[in-house]
Amino acid sequence: MTDLHPIPETPLEAQAEHARLVEEIRAHDALYYQEDAPSVSDADYDALRKRLIAIEARFPDLVTAESPTQKVSGGVSEKFAKARHGVPMLSLDNAFDEEDVADFVGRVRRFLNLKDEAIAFTAEPKIDGLSANLRYEKGKLVLGATRGDGETGEDVTANIRTISEIPQTLKGKNVPDLIEIRGEIYMSHADFRALNERQEKEGKPVYANPRNSAGGSLRQLDSAITRARNLHFFAYAWGEAPDLPAETQLGVVEAFQQWGFRTNPLMRRVHTVEEMAAYHREIGEIRASLGYDIDGVVYKVDRIDLQRRLGFVSRSPRWAIAHKFAAEQAFTVLNDIEIQVGRTGKLTPVAKLEPVTVGGVVVSNATLHNEDFIRGVDSHGNTVRDGNDIRVGDTVVVQRAGDVIPQIVRVVIEKRAAQSKPYEFPATCPACGSHAVREEGESDRRCTGGLICPAQAVERLRHFVSRNAMDIEGLGEKQIRAFYEWGLVKEPSDIFRIEREEEGQLARLKNREGWGELSAKNLFAAIEEARTRPVHRFLFALGIRHIGDINAKRLMRHYKTVDALRDAALAARMPEEGNRADKGNEAWQEMVDVSGIGSIVAGAVVEFFREPRNETALDALLKEVRPAPMEEAARNTPVAGKTVVFTGTLERMTRDEAKAGAERLGAKVSGSVSKKTDIVVAGPGAGSKLKQATELGVKVMTEDEWLALIG
Repeated sequence: MTDLHPIPETPLEAQAEHARLVEEIRAHDALYYQEDAPSVSDADYDALRKRLIAIEARFPDLVTAESPTQKVSGGVSEKFAKARHGVPMLSLDNAFDEEDVADFVGRVRRFLNLKDEAIAFTAEPKIDGLSANLRYEKGKLVLGATRGDGETGEDVTANIRTISEIPQTLKGKNVPDLIEIRGEIYMSHADFRALNERQEKEGKPVYANPRNSAGGSLRQLDSAITRARNLHFFAYAWGEAPDLPAETQLGVVEAFQQWGFRTNPLMRRVHTVEEMAAYHREIGEIRASLGYDIDGVVYKVDRIDLQRRLGFVSRSPRWAIAHKFAAEQAFTVLNDIEIQVGRTGKLTPVAKLEPVTVGGVVVSNATLHNEDFIRGVDSHGNTVRDGNDIRVGDTVVVQRAGDVIPQIVRVVIEKRAAQSKPYEFPATCPACGSHAVREEGESDRRCTGGLICPAQAVERLRHFVSRNAMDIEGLGEKQIRAFYEWGLVKEPSDIFRIEREEEGQLARLKNREGWGELSAKNLFAAIEEARTRPVHRFLFALGIRHIGDINAKRLMRHYKTVDALRDAALAARMPEEGNRADKGNEAWQEMVDVSGIGSIVAGAVVEFFREPRNETALDALLKEVRPAPMEEAARNTPVAGKTVVFTGTLERMTRDEAKAGAERLGAKVSGSVSKKTDIVVAGPGAGSKLKQATELGVKVMTEDEWLALIG
């Protein structure tokens, strides 16, 4: 497991692994929260986050506002209107054993300075569904939203209204004028089976598990489809609530029940770590009989006044924790190993299993990570699975924790056939036949085919036209794949040449299903508009590793044009590996010193521009587009030239809004506090950064004071 490896000793090693973990976690978050299609188990994902936390604890300079440890996981789909939450919807920290629970209780006691006084906690099953926020005004449901990124969710009110267990009007006494009810939307096992039976009869794809089905059902643009899916809801928390009906967590939830909500009957008070552990075991024993998926239990400090005193840290409350269940396991046979090729050329092995039911979910695939994992070692050379390799035909133990692709945790060697042979990882790309190489220090093997590889080409084109990149309306995944298969588009520059022979292209498109003269002309207009996208979005669209929206902005503010950045990359000489005295040349140092970039990102940029195939494709692309300069930051403002750090929870805007606004006003936004910091804007839940600012004598402002300063 990732978290068993020693923490890096040097800042450079830590920075490299930190960048890799951030990229991997963000990719998993996008699949889980926005696509309802996770690709790793909960246990693997939790291990990634635990390791990231450990690295940041040892190297605090790596912590930025964009780190997954500082933000609520998730995102907002563009299919729905945005709904800003009155109070942020945060995540819970996880406990994985009784020792973690005891540490949680100890932290609560120390924070409140309570030694012998008893503390009551509520305990309840942790439903594996989709969090929702329901806003009631004068007792009437006025808004239903998903969690989204914690600050802003998706407005799914029409779909929420189809769920029978969510009242349209609150009943009973003492209904407040305003309250946000929060809980979990889920699909029962029975409804999940019925849905998949209907899907099969209609020749449609079946769903992998109830959680994904609930997420996909709630995000339907047609509320009639949501109604037909028969979703359920448990109420267990609240958001904005000026007047609560009770002084305890359990008391408020009991009021929810009186108002017409369904609450979990298994919720109860516990008072000691021993009682918590007993509850966890009890729920685990009856888990399979509940009729819905859970992945642990949640403990919350019962008294609301104590919750308020405890407050929050970054992305989670101090007064609550989720005690996760151990992953579930089953025996099956490995029928084959399939190699999948990703957008970056990474060759990922996937185990094709004899289908087996694990915890109520039919599993037929398992992640094999990379060729080292198949051989029985990790990327550091340490043995896994007692050093046993994985072979086609083996009987294996698979493990899952509620997600789509589980993992193989053991090979049953005593059942291995005498004639079985070790698996040979391919040295060529299965998609295009190009040589597949494994760079020194890397765990993954990658195709060298670049844009000629069909597996990479389609994914790179999809990224190129995506909303945060070139944003070409009318070129979604389906259209890009079709254009590639038709031979219209093989690389990004081809997109801008489609219109050259307009009549011929129109004729070709009109002969295809779904295309007419109007839709074709609309596409050509969208392509024309994209020729002058801002230069930072163009850089992001190229798909360079580690270059997201923020790093693209950082580089383009410094270099201004793509040609200037390319010249710098070609001139840069990176330090020799293993030679700590070698700092590279002046061009390299200039790039590394760009605020927020560093050697990992700079190295990716240099390698991209030095690849001849990329250079050829870029030259062709720059003949077609004219990237617009970035918006110049203001100079005559109260914060121009000042370094600003945002920490804690912002209540009147998202952190991205605050950063973007500060940058437009000429400020430099940083993720860490130092002597060079001019202003720290601290919201509720501000922790170590606020403390560090106070120690250094840095000016600290509230969000309101910041807004007053910038006007």
